Order: sequence, then C-alpha cells, then structure tokens
Amino acid sequence: MRDRRVHGNACAFTLGRMPALQTLAVANYRSIRSLVMPLDQLNLITGANGSGKSSLYRSLRLLAEAAQGGIVSSLAREGGLSSTLWAGPETISRGMKKGTVPVQGGPRKEPVHLRLGFQGEHVGYAIDLGLPVPSSSAFTQDPEIKRECVWGAPALRPSSLLADRRGPAVRLRRADGEWDMSAANLATFESMLSVMSDPDRAPELLALREEVRSWRFYDHFRADADAPARHTQIGTRTPVLAHDGRDLAAALQTIREIGDRPALDAAVDDAFPGARVDVEHGSGQFTVLFSQHGLLRSLTAAELSDGTLRYLLWIAALLTPRPPSLMILNEPETSLHPDLLPALARLIEKASARTQVWVVSHAARMIAALKDSKKCNAIVLTKELGETAIEGQGLLDAPPWKWPER
Repeated sequence: MRDRRVHGNACAFTLGRMPALQTLAVANYRSIRSLVMPLDQLNLITGANGSGKSSLYRSLRLLAEAAQGGIVSSLAREGGLSSTLWAGPETISRGMKKGTVPVQGGPRKEPVHLRLGFQGEHVGYAIDLGLPVPSSSAFTQDPEIKRECVWGAPALRPSSLLADRRGPAVRLRRADGEWDMSAANLATFESMLSVMSDPDRAPELLALREEVRSWRFYDHFRADADAPARHTQIGTRTPVLAHDGRDLAAALQTIREIGDRPALDAAVDDAFPGARVDVEHGSGQFTVLFSQHGLLRSLTAAELSDGTLRYLLWIAALLTPRPPSLMILNEPETSLHPDLLPALARLIEKASARTQVWVVSHAARMIAALKDSKKCNAIVLTKELGETAIEGQGLLDAPPWKWPER
C-alpha cells in the first residue's frame, strides 16, 4: 500500500481500494439536461416508463467505457454525439414550466457539451465531451474530450486537482503539491484514464482506472432454450459470473468452494423452500442440478423454467466471492414470478453489505421489498417538459457539484 498525498491543502488520496460513490452528475445526455444524484450503498432507481432510468443506466456505462478507452465508440453506437445530446432548450425558465411562456431556445451561452462525473469519499472525476474543431479529417462527427479532471475530496477546486487534462495536454500533481506537465500528447478520443497508467507519476489515475473497470453490469440474462447457461460447459474457477451467465455452473461451484456456501443454500431455500442446487462436474464438464421436494430426480439447467434459471443466475452474480466496488442491475425482475421478488430483494440487500449496488426497477413488489431496507436510497425519476428530474429534489437538495470549465 502506497500513500500519496497532496500537500498544502486538505485533500488526501490513498492508493488502494476506492470507497463507494457518493454522487453521480450528468449533463446534456439524452433526457438529462442537468442532474446531480446522491448515492448510498444500496440505490433503487424507479419511475414511470420514459422517465430517464435507462439514460442514467447508460451514463454509468459511458463512465465505465472511459476507463476502457471506448467512450467515443460507445457514443457512436448510440448514434453519435448529436443523437445523444439533450434536445431541449439550454435553460428552462419558470415560465416555461408553468406554461405561461412557450418552450423555446435562444442564443447559446455555453459550448455544446456532454458531461459525466462522480464523487467518491476521497476522489472525484469528470469528463467533458464536445464537438470537434472543423478540419479536413473524415472523422468530423467524432466527439472530442475537451476537459477531464481527477480531484481529491470533498469537491473540485484548484487546490484539490490531482490530474488535469485540457485537450491533448495532461498535468499531474506531484507529492510536493507542484504540477508536473506530462509528456503525453493524448488523442482527442482517448481518456486519460485509459492511457495514463504510470504507477509512479500517476498513481491516482491508475487506481481510479482499475476501480472503474471493476464495475459490474448485469442486464437481462438470457433464459431462452439456446441460452448459454442451459448448456453443459467445461468449468474453471469462476469468481465472477460472465455477463451472459454462460459459466453459471462453474460460478456456483466456485461459491461453494471459496465463497459463502451457507448463503448460497439459504438463497435457494428462500426462493424455493426445500430446494437445493448442486453442480455435477465429471470429466471437467459442469452441469447445474436443481433438486426440489416432490421430484424423483434432479433437473438440469436445460429443464428449468426461465424464471428459475434467471434466479439462479442472480444468486451466482450477487454472491460472487470477488465483489466489485459497484454492481449495476438493470431490471433484475425480468421473467421472475412476483412471488420471487421479495427473496431477490433480500439477496440484493445482503450483497450490498459487500459492494455498492444500483438497481433499476419498475416492479412494485421488488420496489416495496427493497424500500423496507433501512439502507435503501430510493430515487424516483420524473419527467417534465422532456427533462428527467428527481422527484422532490429542490435546488438546495442536490449534493454540491461543480463542473470543470473548459
């Protein structure tokens, strides 16, 4: 463990495991004109269809892509920057909201930008993407990274900056508090998180990159007849379930051998009283076996109902022996019988003791069960004049946040 501190100010960042995120900030992305959201260890995001739940989910994915070096290509898959930018007016006045003034645009006061950022207990990060400078290049529609910053808690200010990128140039704060101008000449489509990985000159960037790369997204496990989880697979130790669940049997066996075996058995029994899950692993071929009271033989994964298979996949994902710093579950209730949702909520709550969890859901029983948890941060999204907002959040209720200027 190495301790790296910025002298001359109050911020300090210790290289090692990062704490949970405390704030997520998004500006000018799809239906989100400007949103600053408080986060806790267990976060439940709900709202009517079209309220912006998917946009928030995608914003986290984009932040994760920045650490992987793929944020620009991810925006391209969504139709490019022009398709993902907020389509409404730059500002929405009280008159517009009351209906006394027509919704209309006006002269722009700020440059075109899409901004994403977060604040943790010890470190914050923000990225600002904008339109490219006109040139002879064929890639004139590629967004450019205009500004990128990493700072120490509690907030962005000049004295708390640890790494600062403007255009292609990056400067890094030394241990003595002075700036070291990096020799790196970054391409406009490359995040400094994906490029700057020197453990001596930029330990904060390296630690932050690895932490963001550890974020785990699970979105609609397949359970159809050809789903990978239904087939026998060659098994290897699997502390992290694949995003498509293809290594379910190996992941369950790994939990039995090096994870929380009693928790696995309890989770199965909670959802299916008297049932048990085993893994047959002869000759290296791993097969899930599901035993239930009243049946004369065990069922294989190929024979399970879609809901039962998906529930086993959630058990394998949430009881991982290698928990990430953040796990994002998008509509985990899909294809599950409503009677299973309280048990799944209890499983999610248990997982949140080891990792920060973000759940996007619109299932009433799931929402009710998660809200029973004292540590659940329930956020309801609404939409007014096409803009996503947090229900009940006034101007003074949002967490403090400041975007870096270009």
